[in-house]
Amino acid sequence: MLTLPETAEPAAASYLAKLNEAQRQAVEFGIDQPNRCGGPLLVIAGAGSGKTNTLAHRVAHLLVKGADPHRILLLTFSRRAAMEMTRRVTRIAMNALGSKSAIAQGLTWSGTFHSVGARLLRDYADLVGLAPSFTINDREDSADLMNLVRHELGLSSKEKRFPAKSTCFSIYSRVVNTGASLVQVLDQSFPWCREWEADLKRLFAAYVHAKQIQSVLDYDDLLLYWSHLAAEPTIAADLSSRFDHVLVDEYQDTNRLQSTILLSMKPDGRGLTVVGDDAQSIYSFRGATVRNILDFPQHFDPPAATVTLDRNYRSTQPILAASNAVIDLASERYTKNLWTDKASAQKPRVVSVSDEADQARYIVEKVLEAREGGMKLKAQAVLFRAAHHSATLEIELTRRNIPFVKFGGLKFLDSVHVKDVLAVLRWAENPRDRVAGFRVAQLMPGIGPAIAGRLLDSVAQDTARAIASFPAPARALEDWPRFVGLMAKLVGRESGWPAEFEMIRRWYEPHLERNHEDAAIRIGDVLQMESIAATYPTRERFLTELTLDPPDATSDESGVPMLDEDYLILSTIHSAKGQEWRNVFVLNGVDGCIPSDLGTGSDEEIDEERRLLYVAMTRAKEDLHIVTPQRFYVHNQTHLGDRHVWAQRTRFIPQHVMTHFEAAAWPPVIAPAVPTAAGLAAAAKAKIDIAARLKGMWD
Repeated sequence: MLTLPETAEPAAASYLAKLNEAQRQAVEFGIDQPNRCGGPLLVIAGAGSGKTNTLAHRVAHLLVKGADPHRILLLTFSRRAAMEMTRRVTRIAMNALGSKSAIAQGLTWSGTFHSVGARLLRDYADLVGLAPSFTINDREDSADLMNLVRHELGLSSKEKRFPAKSTCFSIYSRVVNTGASLVQVLDQSFPWCREWEADLKRLFAAYVHAKQIQSVLDYDDLLLYWSHLAAEPTIAADLSSRFDHVLVDEYQDTNRLQSTILLSMKPDGRGLTVVGDDAQSIYSFRGATVRNILDFPQHFDPPAATVTLDRNYRSTQPILAASNAVIDLASERYTKNLWTDKASAQKPRVVSVSDEADQARYIVEKVLEAREGGMKLKAQAVLFRAAHHSATLEIELTRRNIPFVKFGGLKFLDSVHVKDVLAVLRWAENPRDRVAGFRVAQLMPGIGPAIAGRLLDSVAQDTARAIASFPAPARALEDWPRFVGLMAKLVGRESGWPAEFEMIRRWYEPHLERNHEDAAIRIGDVLQMESIAATYPTRERFLTELTLDPPDATSDESGVPMLDEDYLILSTIHSAKGQEWRNVFVLNGVDGCIPSDLGTGSDEEIDEERRLLYVAMTRAKEDLHIVTPQRFYVHNQTHLGDRHVWAQRTRFIPQHVMTHFEAAAWPPVIAPAVPTAAGLAAAAKAKIDIAARLKGMWD
């Protein structure tokens, strides 16, 4: 690790006064003149160490020192995080400068990798053979397009079952994001598809061609095209010249493409800051690689400076001591030990229970006990490795009438009615988008796949005229004039944005009522989306932003108990990252669950499973319970049928690490009552002939 130079300012500015020493080092590094960019900086930010606050202060400090806000690129992993970061930066800079408008309006390049990529691609579209009006498919629409191509190639009619559309798309996406060859991806992650290598190559080439013909991109293309732009020296120089400072949050979650983009834009590292925590790298299934953050310093000469934030503001010291002991056993990591001044006598508990039913009962009892002590249900969470692990607990919570919310479920854009409305917008925006047009056409009565296909074949650039001249089937005749009028206004942009959305919603309502019994609930989602649409300046911006960063879930299917003001949190560990609760329960802390049986094929996979447990543990502020059922009941196991399997405590908490935990069993073992010698002697004087009494009952 490099030793950073002392700050040039002898006294901390007021807006930096609340930062600790390491945070201030990270904020001030390389920022001493308005137009001078410091060298590359890596900030290793431990869990609960004030990462977001530090990054926001660094951006604000750049502005205070005279940096042009239009020339700052801030990359986050969600639109919500970008908005929160912008609010914090504005507030901090206002305190220092006393002016808001220039700052708030100027920090315009703040967003996710994918949203920034989409904006840049529209600027450089002509250089990469794209129409500036290209549309973006979400993952389900991309899989649907893959399926259309799969069918056209005759792969769906193979004698042996060809991989499903979702599997095909997952393979394609893994190849694109990791940079591995198709053979490597198949061998490592999809060995059952190895025999289809040649057909998959043909499918993927046809899929790429179909996207080009239809002028659509998928999520992966936004990074892939951006990386190809950045690989061209002239364009890379132009991209780099647009931004003096590039700051990246959650760098441990980046994939190979994202790393390539950054290093191409800032090859010497000047003005480049990345923030993250290798110990919280848990998204390899999305193509992320921990190597990006582990290898970052060595990409530059001299190596990038490193600042470590290890003071934790979230958890008690016993929780941190246990978490440090767990992650200390990782094979490779940045050395850091989280610490805090929050003392506590309560160690984290490793609680042994007999089975999943007792696990559920233990959690319910302790949750209610904490609630009686004044802790809200919302301040408590149950975390698990996989969504199905909570099934027994959910049944017990329902039986006990305890409201709960489960995270990691249905996404907003996965619901049928939301996708219907967005498809109308996308088809109007891009008439060549066959997936969108195929969906819209079949909303009409009497139109199935065959007729929808003929309609799309007739649609070229003049969508409205093609639809108007198309011979509608008899069942659609009544609705057809309204449909023709709607598409004519949308394609011609006659009503303007966001009035177009209201027009679509009014056209869609009768179709929604015809196709869904719960139409009244679903229309609430459409109205919610209409309100969201009104906050965007254009139709194109709305489609892009909503597709790239949708809300978490629909109002009717998210699980939020609308009649309860308080509810327990249930969440997968992946969905819990970045969150915190006072009382945390980790479900199934046993081998086979943590680590997952599927995550022990290599040392790298085992290390990531260890990091998952570490992330779960560091969500707890005051109390942490790792529950370990001794046995599980397994249904329909091949050759073995239904049976009990015995489990062992997770390998990530070996015996020498147990000194940081309190071991407990539940329910508590109570010694059986036995008669005393004195009691037996006294009873002997008063013997009772119970048999005679029972016989006498019938005399």
